[in-house]
Amino acid sequence: MSERLALLGGKPVRTKPFPSHPVIGDAEKKAVLDVLDSGRLSTFIAVPGEYFNGGRKIREFEKQFAEYHGVGHAVTFNSATAALHAAVVAVGVPAGAEVIVPPYTFTSTATCALMHNAIPVFADVDEDVFGLNPVAVERAVTPLTRAIIVVHLFGHPANLNGILDVARRHNLRVIEDCAQAPGAKYEDRLVGTFGDCGIFSFTESKTITTGEGGMLITNSEEIAAMARMVRNHGEMIVEGQKERTYSSSMLGWNYRMTEMEAALGIVQFGKLEQLNQHRIDLANYLSAQLSGLEGLQTPTVRPRATHVYYVYPLTYDEKSMEIPRDLFVKALNAEGIPFGAGYMRPLYLSPLYQERRHFGYEHYAGYASYEAGLCPVAERLHERELILTGVVRFPATYDDMDDIADAIQKVMEHKEELCRTACA
Repeated sequence: MSERLALLGGKPVRTKPFPSHPVIGDAEKKAVLDVLDSGRLSTFIAVPGEYFNGGRKIREFEKQFAEYHGVGHAVTFNSATAALHAAVVAVGVPAGAEVIVPPYTFTSTATCALMHNAIPVFADVDEDVFGLNPVAVERAVTPLTRAIIVVHLFGHPANLNGILDVARRHNLRVIEDCAQAPGAKYEDRLVGTFGDCGIFSFTESKTITTGEGGMLITNSEEIAAMARMVRNHGEMIVEGQKERTYSSSMLGWNYRMTEMEAALGIVQFGKLEQLNQHRIDLANYLSAQLSGLEGLQTPTVRPRATHVYYVYPLTYDEKSMEIPRDLFVKALNAEGIPFGAGYMRPLYLSPLYQERRHFGYEHYAGYASYEAGLCPVAERLHERELILTGVVRFPATYDDMDDIADAIQKVMEHKEELCRTACA
């Protein structure tokens, strides 16, 4: 490839945008219109009875999701954040207790603990699959620890055997955050079915969508019942002789999904396996194209694991590449390829934790640390080693993957010129 880099005034590899996501077809539109025509848009009521657990579409979506995962219960929510909050409540984490979480994840994995006046404690992640490192989790356990939230980041399962071993030995509850990994497998078993409960997300960027939405799955009747109470105001009805009155048995919220969202989710869920396979096929093809390039490590897939590639991550070696990671990404972007440098800044470095802004810290008796350097692997990944793209998904094609591979190879072939010009 002899063309000059686009960042230095040359012609970019790609000028057209990648295919948009999500893809909404006639079946999704019909399902939502059918609900609109029915006149029953949200059939939850905050009293026991037929509609305490929602309407027909809510219950159908939950039934399908539970059956797919082989669990006894599925509970819809209006977001995965709400489902995470409900999970912390439902597994019995008390106020002032500690919940071990990874720092390299979306904010609600940690703030769901604060929502219940519990305290997030951060443990470092594995270098290859980016989930919680069991040794780091073990070091983070204190007498105040009550639960672990494990995230299956980017679509690859975390090291569940190691984490579950720590949990068993310390009598801790485990919540699986599967927001980025619906349909992923660990040792040939679906994620979300290993811990006390699993959480899934259906926001617009996810593999399947309801617009906004989430799901909690569990085999525990107690956890499911508590989650439903959290979802629906925590109310129970008391029948009087002359009138009905509401009696709150616990603090609850309005975390209810609508019938329209559930109808959309049912159609999208029917496509999950197909959409995941498309991601896997594209990722495998792209990895083959990039295999052997010095300085770039294609995604790790551990034995007996299924990676569903919510995003496609590459590990970047600045020493081998001889140019800063952020400059490499800037050059890729100029070629029309949407890559990002790093993911989320480790959460504990944000003001919420640095300044202990949540009032729960005023009554906290522990010693959670949020100092820079706390999780060196996560910090190193974010600052200089990880790059990723979210376009390895349906309806993108192998030709689209060729553009990604061509742009990466072009930048690598011109890295000396790039560094002379941009590093000066």
